[in-house]
Amino acid sequence: MSLILMIFGLVFVTELISWIGKSVLLELAYALYLRIFYSSTAARQQKLKSEILLNKKELLQTSAQDQLADLEKLNSELSSARTSFSLKFNSMLWFMTAGLQFVVGWWYRKSAVFYLPPGWFGPLTWWLAFPFAPAGSVSCGVWQMACRRVIKVGERVVKELAAGSQPAVPSEQQQEKADEKED
Repeated sequence: MSLILMIFGLVFVTELISWIGKSVLLELAYALYLRIFYSSTAARQQKLKSEILLNKKELLQTSAQDQLADLEKLNSELSSARTSFSLKFNSMLWFMTAGLQFVVGWWYRKSAVFYLPPGWFGPLTWWLAFPFAPAGSVSCGVWQMACRRVIKVGERVVKELAAGSQPAVPSEQQQEKADEKED
């Protein structure tokens, strides 16, 4: 894969994760993790929760209290698993986004992503090659910044188009004014 596409892909994935949200991804990944590794525990927890809700009127009975104790035990077990999973997931997510961008930027720090035609940008070509790329080229760091900027502008345009295409629902006040005009 060429360097130009690899850097663009990394920046795109990072911005996509930022747009979706790490907490949303964590919830989805944790639900999948529970289904795969803790399916019996999660099923038992769900069963106990439903039994407690059914027996809510009879909460003073000892069986409901025993079920509540079992539920608390399962909750603490799943909560420790969640904390551990959250730490591992966030670490993996950081490495796959920011960490890989640092590694790629460091590894290819002296490489040119692409060369510019001579004389197009004058003295600005030095800045585009900053910090270690050959003169007259675009460095990894500058290319990452440019990709991030273009993706953010594209995201903003898509959001504005999506917001503009939604049908406007009249508020109650607007509806009342329209009704008054008709009368």
